[in-house]
Amino acid sequence: MRRLTGIGVSPGIVCGRAVILIQRAQVLRYQIAPARLEHEVARLEQSRVRTREQLLDIRAQVARRRGPELAALFDAQLLMLDDPMIVPAAVALIGEQRVNAEWAVQQVFHEFSAVFDEVADPYLRERKGDVADLVGRLRMNLREGVAMPRDLLREVEESSVLVADELTPSLAAQIDWTKVRGFATDAGSRTYHTAILARSLEVPAVVGLHDASRVIQAGQLIVLDGDRNEVIVDPDEETLARAVRSADDHRPAAIGDAERRGLATTADGVRIRLDANIEFPDDLAAARYAGAEGIGLYRSEFLLTGSAGVLGEDEQYAVYRSMLEGMAPGGVTVRTFDVDEEQLMLRSAHSPLSGGWIADEARGSRQGLRGLRLSLTRPELFQVQLRALLRAARHGTLRIMFPFVSGVEQLRAARRMIAEAAADLTRRGERVPPVPIGVMIEIPAAAYTADLLAREVDFFTIGTNDLIQYCLAVDRADERVSHLYEPLHPAILRVILMVRRAAARHRIPVSLCGEMASDPALLTLLVGLGLTEFSMTPGVINVAKQVLSEVRYDDLRALARRILRLATVEEIENELLSALGRLTLTRE
Repeated sequence: MRRLTGIGVSPGIVCGRAVILIQRAQVLRYQIAPARLEHEVARLEQSRVRTREQLLDIRAQVARRRGPELAALFDAQLLMLDDPMIVPAAVALIGEQRVNAEWAVQQVFHEFSAVFDEVADPYLRERKGDVADLVGRLRMNLREGVAMPRDLLREVEESSVLVADELTPSLAAQIDWTKVRGFATDAGSRTYHTAILARSLEVPAVVGLHDASRVIQAGQLIVLDGDRNEVIVDPDEETLARAVRSADDHRPAAIGDAERRGLATTADGVRIRLDANIEFPDDLAAARYAGAEGIGLYRSEFLLTGSAGVLGEDEQYAVYRSMLEGMAPGGVTVRTFDVDEEQLMLRSAHSPLSGGWIADEARGSRQGLRGLRLSLTRPELFQVQLRALLRAARHGTLRIMFPFVSGVEQLRAARRMIAEAAADLTRRGERVPPVPIGVMIEIPAAAYTADLLAREVDFFTIGTNDLIQYCLAVDRADERVSHLYEPLHPAILRVILMVRRAAARHRIPVSLCGEMASDPALLTLLVGLGLTEFSMTPGVINVAKQVLSEVRYDDLRALARRILRLATVEEIENELLSALGRLTLTRE
C-alpha cells in the first residue's frame, strides 16, 4: 500500500481501477520543402477549423448538461483561436523556418508559457493551462486518423479512476463521468479550469501529485480521497472497506435551484456573505448560477488584453455597465488594474499609452512596481479607467478597490485622482454618484497599518494569496521553497485577525478573497476568526454553503480561540481537522 499526497480540488472519496492517460508527448521537428509550405499552412488552417467546430460542440454539450455558466469556460479558448499570437504566429514560423506545423504550434506555446510563468498573479500564471489545452487540440487535429483521448476513454470499464499527467478542460468536459468516478493528475492546482469543472460536476479529484501517472500502473486498485488530498495505491482490505463506507456516507446530494439561490447561513443562523471572483465579464453568468450575492472581485486587468491595446473609456464603461446591470441588485467590486510594468507592456504594446517595451535587464528591478503604485505613475491610463468606472456607477451598485497599497500616501493620491476624474465628468455634464472606495490588504505594510487605512476607506478586502507570500517570504513559483507557503502559519492567522479587528473598530466591512476562502476547512476557521464576508471562485460557492450550514458559529469561534494559542502548522492542522472531522462539525 502506498499513499501519494497532492491537492484535493474537489471533495469526495472513490475507489476503482486506474486508467492511465499520458497527454504530454515529444513533438518532432522536421524541414518542409519549399514547394510544400503552402500545403503545411493549409494543414494548420484545417486544424484550426476542426478545433473551432469541436470547441463549439463541447461548449454546446456543457451548456445542455450543466448550463451556460460552465460552458463559458471555453469562450477564452475560442477567443485565443483567433489571437494573432497563436495560429498566425505559427504560420509565420512555418514560412520563416520551413518547419512542420506541429512543431511550429508547440514552439508558439513555449513562448506563451515563458510569459505566463513570469506573471506574479497565480491565477493569471495558471491560465496557460487554457493555452496548453488549445495547442494540444490543434496538434491532435493535425494528426488525421489517430484516435483522440476522449475516444479511448469511452472504452473504459465502469468504476474507473483516471490518472493522467494532465487533464485539459475540454477533455474533462467530454468524459463519461458515470464510468470514470474521479481523477488524479500530476499537474494542476485549485484554480485550474479543470478543477473548477470537477467541483461543478461533483467529481472527486486530487491534483498536483507530480508523478502519479508514472508510479501508478494501469489496472491497479486505488482509492482517491479529495477530502484528505491523497491517492492510496493498492489499499489493504481495511483501508478499502473504510473508503467504500465513506464513499457511500458522503455521496454528494444534488443541489436544486432553490438551494443554489439561498443565502449562506451557519447552523445557528449567522449570515455569511458569499460573493464571486470573476476574471471575464462572461463569468457573470456562472456567478449568478452559483448563487453568489455579488461580485466581490472583478480583475479588471483583463481589459488590457484587447488586440488593439488598452480599451478606451467608452469600451471600459460598456463592460462595467454591463456587469453592474447583469448582477443587479447585487453589487460589483472592481479592482483597478493590478499588473506590473512588464505585464502592462506585454498587454498594451499596441496602445499609445504603453510607452514601448521594457529592456530585459530592467525587469528584475521593477518587480514591486505594480497595482496602485503603477497606476499612479500612469495617470493617463488610470484616469481613463476611473472615468469609465464613475460613469458606470449610475447603473448599479459599484465599489472601487485599489490593489497593492502599502500606505496612506498612495491611497490619498488615488483619491485625489478620483476627485479629478469626477470633476472631468461633471464638466462634461455627467452625474457622478458617490462610490465606496476600498483597498486590498495584501502587503504586510498595509496589514500593520490597517487601523490608519481604515480611517480613509469604506471597506477592506484581504487578499490572502499575496499576503501569505509576502508575509512568509515565499515565492510559490519557486519549487525550492513553495512548500513553505502555508495558509495555516500562526503569523497569517494573527495578521488576518488584526485586520479584521481594525476594520471592526472603524466600523467598515471587511471581506476575504483568495484560495483560503475556497477551502472548506479553512473557510470555517476564517469564520471562527470573525469574518463573515468572502469572495471565491463560483464553482465552490455551493460547497461552501453546504459546509457552513452544518457548523455552528459559536463553536467555530471557540475553535479559533484554541487554534490561536498553538505554535506550529502541524498542531493547527491537527486541531482543525480533529474538530471538524471531514470538514464539517456534527449536526446538533
